Amino acid sequence: MAAPLKLVVLGLSLSSSWGNGHATTYRALLKAFAARGHEVLFLERDVPWYAAHRDLPEPDFCRLVLYPDLPSLELHRQAIAGADAVIVGSYVPEGIAVGERVLAVANGVRAFYDIDTPVTLAALEAGTCPYLARAQIAQYDIYLSFTGGPTLRRLEERDGSPAARALYCSVDPDAHPPLDHAPAYDLSYLGTYSPDRQPTLERLLIEPARRAPELRFAVAGPQYPDGIDWPANVDRVEHLPPERHAGFYAASRYALNVTRADMIRAGWSPSVRLFEAGSIGTPLISDRWDGLDDVLVPGREILCADTTEDVLAILRDRSEPERRRIAAAARTAILARHSAAHRAAELERFLREAASRRAPSVPVLETLSE
Repeated sequence: MAAPLKLVVLGLSLSSSWGNGHATTYRALLKAFAARGHEVLFLERDVPWYAAHRDLPEPDFCRLVLYPDLPSLELHRQAIAGADAVIVGSYVPEGIAVGERVLAVANGVRAFYDIDTPVTLAALEAGTCPYLARAQIAQYDIYLSFTGGPTLRRLEERDGSPAARALYCSVDPDAHPPLDHAPAYDLSYLGTYSPDRQPTLERLLIEPARRAPELRFAVAGPQYPDGIDWPANVDRVEHLPPERHAGFYAASRYALNVTRADMIRAGWSPSVRLFEAGSIGTPLISDRWDGLDDVLVPGREILCADTTEDVLAILRDRSEPERRRIAAAARTAILARHSAAHRAAELERFLREAASRRAPSVPVLETLSE
């Protein structure tokens, strides 16, 4: 049996899910990774906007340390140097400088985990990316990407990554069991406000709500501007912590998935909404993007909508047996390929493969002592 790994992660946030999708991803992934027998240290920059909204200050699956500034990372130099693998995540404050320290100090596998790959690549093209320098792509031993498909080839062939691998988000089935609540809503959406998602949200939820006052809708998530004209039949929830996601999805006949523009252009960028809602048994209505059928099969495991009329036809005309059939098919597919346990196994395999490429004559990722 391979030795357990010591992993250090420097990510945007584990302690707070407020206004970001990173915390949910890290929690599911690292909980499952620790369940495989590995040791995890998560280093998180202590920033005021997360300090005021911490919903997991003391995780039971890893050690969480908040550090106040870049120089204080020196206190963790030994842990970084002695880890079997170190992951730097996207959107980490002063991420370029954090990455430089990791690349200089770490003796194990150095990985970059991009939870925002299309956004990152667009910012690199514009010269405005604050958390990754283009030259660092070739220096990290592996580039873990929320986006698969052709983007992985671009990262290797154009940007020089030694290995680009898709590591999608996932779902913890224990936290998202099948639920069969009496629905309070016909359609709901869970997501932080984003200007490039808002036109699609308008088309696929807000306008249907205006045209169908007899139906009920809900939108949960922070940072929506005050000027949005919410119809009276749309309930607003400012923030929904992860432990309430399952109940929120279960309270709706259908859940809506809306994708950021950069991720639509790149394709192969599934949102955690797909996996969370599908795991608890709520069928999904989604916008369209290349690679969706690699995750859930349109028409069988998920429904796609382009227009307001498409959404209203689904909500009004689809039979209850058909709705339940699509929900069951989605749950089966998600549990078969997209659970946190599946993703943790992929992460372990990617890290061990990267270690073997760095030092093929040394046993793969033997545990080091600090």
